Amino acid sequence: MIRRAKSLTAWAVTAALVVSALSLAAAPVHATDPDPATQQYRPYLHYTPEENWMNDPNGLVYHNGKYHMFYQYNPFGTTWGNMSWGHASSADLLHWQEQPLAIPQTFNGVGQSVEDIFSGSIVVDSQNSSGFGTAQDPPLVAVYTSNYTGSHPTLAHKQAQSLAFSTDDGQTWTKYSGNPVLNRNSSNFRDPKVFKYDGPAGSYWVMSAVEATEHRVVFYKSNDLKSWDYLDDFGPANAQEGIWECPDLFPLAVDGNPANIKWVLVVNLNPGSVAGGSGGQYFVGDFDGTSFTSDTADAVDALPAGTVVGGFNNGTYNGWTAQNDAANPAGPWGAAPASGSVVGQNQVTGHIGAGLVNGFHGGDTPVGTLESPAFTVGSDYLNFLVGGGRHPQLPGEQSGNVPPPGYLLFDGFDYPGTLTDAGWQLTGDFQAARNPSTSGGEFAIGKRINTFEGGILADGNMGTITSPEFYLTNNNIGFLLGGGNRTDGQLQVELLVGGTPVRTATGTNSGDLNWKNWDVSQYFGQIARIRVVDNATGPWGHLTLDNMILGSVPAKPRSAETTVNLMVNGQTVRTATGADSEHLDWAAWDVKEFRGSQATIRVVDNNRSGWGHLLADEFVLSDTEALPRMEEHDWLDWGKDYYATVSFNNTPDGKRVMLGWMNNWDYGQATPTSTWRGTMTLPREVTLTQTPKGPRLRQKAVTQTDTLKNTAATYTAQGQDIQPGSTTLPISGDVVQIDAEFSPGTASSFGLKVLGSGTEATLIGYTPSTRRAFIDRTNSGNEGFHPAFASIDDAPVQLVNGRLRLRVYVDRASVEVFAQDGLVTLTDQVFPAAGAQSISLFSEGGTARVESLTVTPLNKAMW
Repeated sequence: MIRRAKSLTAWAVTAALVVSALSLAAAPVHATDPDPATQQYRPYLHYTPEENWMNDPNGLVYHNGKYHMFYQYNPFGTTWGNMSWGHASSADLLHWQEQPLAIPQTFNGVGQSVEDIFSGSIVVDSQNSSGFGTAQDPPLVAVYTSNYTGSHPTLAHKQAQSLAFSTDDGQTWTKYSGNPVLNRNSSNFRDPKVFKYDGPAGSYWVMSAVEATEHRVVFYKSNDLKSWDYLDDFGPANAQEGIWECPDLFPLAVDGNPANIKWVLVVNLNPGSVAGGSGGQYFVGDFDGTSFTSDTADAVDALPAGTVVGGFNNGTYNGWTAQNDAANPAGPWGAAPASGSVVGQNQVTGHIGAGLVNGFHGGDTPVGTLESPAFTVGSDYLNFLVGGGRHPQLPGEQSGNVPPPGYLLFDGFDYPGTLTDAGWQLTGDFQAARNPSTSGGEFAIGKRINTFEGGILADGNMGTITSPEFYLTNNNIGFLLGGGNRTDGQLQVELLVGGTPVRTATGTNSGDLNWKNWDVSQYFGQIARIRVVDNATGPWGHLTLDNMILGSVPAKPRSAETTVNLMVNGQTVRTATGADSEHLDWAAWDVKEFRGSQATIRVVDNNRSGWGHLLADEFVLSDTEALPRMEEHDWLDWGKDYYATVSFNNTPDGKRVMLGWMNNWDYGQATPTSTWRGTMTLPREVTLTQTPKGPRLRQKAVTQTDTLKNTAATYTAQGQDIQPGSTTLPISGDVVQIDAEFSPGTASSFGLKVLGSGTEATLIGYTPSTRRAFIDRTNSGNEGFHPAFASIDDAPVQLVNGRLRLRVYVDRASVEVFAQDGLVTLTDQVFPAAGAQSISLFSEGGTARVESLTVTPLNKAMW
């Protein structure tokens, strides 16, 4: 690739002067700038800008023998901001040349940004309907969203649609003086995709855009691109999490049959994609020039057939026992089921009927449990709707506040008199008459030691409280502890052996007491004391201690879970949690093994932090499994990194080529690249093919990708069994195409490992029991740059004649997986260690078989 020119020739004169004055000019190339080709994680097949931030593709168009890719771009940094349109062009969709900045943000006369240039599209105005060119030299017209900043004099914080035009093949652009051309007085009206409609209703320009927060696509028509008339809107439908963005509407012939045309409406959304965060869904249906009608919008929910265990629709909890928070008695469950959202809560969606369990009464702070009456498990599945916080119960935790078994030391501080009467020694500010205390700290069991209440100075109390001697006759001391956190020894509970602290613990800056445990086995049989040290003052300058138990079993800390649990014989046998969403979706437990058993459902909210609440509705015992709504929707891609996907206008031969931003807003601004941030996917040709569910998209990398193959270096393997474990192939590489066909055999999972480096690799595989293909990047290299990055992303994939076909493109820092000839795709970024190039086959739980395998190195398209 030729490095992009640094000139900002597209800037208007005023803006250029302002930028100069603010010293915001794009950084010049220096001799010390790294060669992009040598930068770790720089892809060789996928487009990246040489420097700075890039996100959504915009204005994708073919014109005069070239493909043009415009995109959201920050000319001045590697995170989102200063939104303008960058530009690159290519003759083959692979070898891109970066061009000067196309459409810059707009500044006023004193250097303030008044308009950011958000997403949009470009059309070839071949009839010069806009009048921006001539019949002999028709213009390219960009239709984009003007995001007006707070400094705009008349449209502050509004979004409207505007025009810019070019008569030199997209090299320079002029903003239309009559902007905006379409204004709905909305702050979330954006992302216009325009195309020329020619059909029974006439010939005119059609725009699809979104009212993002309303989950609606709005359609307009125009004869000149300047004046727009409302046609209709579509939505809400299917996935409605987050916001809708970047729509696209286009026709495709089903299996190439021109007599069977269906229309595809693409809607990107963030968050709320099937893999979490950003993604794209699509609808198949008909467009008559005015309205889009979907054949694939999922029907309004009906309950699965079966026995309702909890419905919450008659205004009561129907015998369920609600334990609300003693400190917040109205929450978390309230006195009765909610009808939807409660005070202070965002919109709750996805519930059915008049009521639901909503644990947001009083906000996220209250904690408590809600438990059903006992019932007999009489079906194969227990289906229910769940939403709210994603806080599972972790191993080694408990949802209750149950002490471990053992000997209760010091009578749990439930002395009839004072600590001094019981042989404790108090120093400093602590007074015998005030100890033990009956107040302070939640989850205490009876009386407790509370250094806030133990003297008259509250958090200013200082001194020590030391127990009588006792023998260590078991291996653990479990105890409840709350209060302040200090790491300097000024605020802690100590175990003294021979007068020396051998174990210590401090609080967590919380009034909630939780279980802690000391392993004291090495001191078995020795004499010990407990000492509470409080030499801390100021906020949280106190500790609360209770219920010390000497026993053989470690104390289990109380969880911070927000869960729904199936309880059988007092034990949790199934559990589920929310997805950090106010949208409820179906969960299903396979409960065949418990048929005939008595059980209860226990809803637990032990969390006081963000998303510290749970939503639940419609518990139904059924012989059929309710699938999550997400599984029923049609997704462009099931991976984490395929967003803002739109198609090229005016492509040769009528092909429909789509392109997405290979990133996710969950972590997109934290990815560990250096001088740039943001990558485009490989361009994909999409077609419609008939399936048992109706016409659905099939995707493949554009055929031009084949020109990059280094066929002389291709490795081909004959059919062979894959023994349990990993089998390293005699070919390696980090820029390759892999074509493989597998049979499951007896394996519980199988597939490929790519970008391997000893103990790390990215797994691309299949699990026969769940019939799902997956990308596992939890041990792929650098996953720690953001907590949302490490993931296993999977998709339902049906075997064809008992076999799985995969085509995989590996490009240094990404994998794009096309399963069953592109009926399902998964796209993920990965950030492997330097030099990670090994390729392996793997099988777990048995022996799988690779029927055919070809690994082909690919030549660079970029850099």
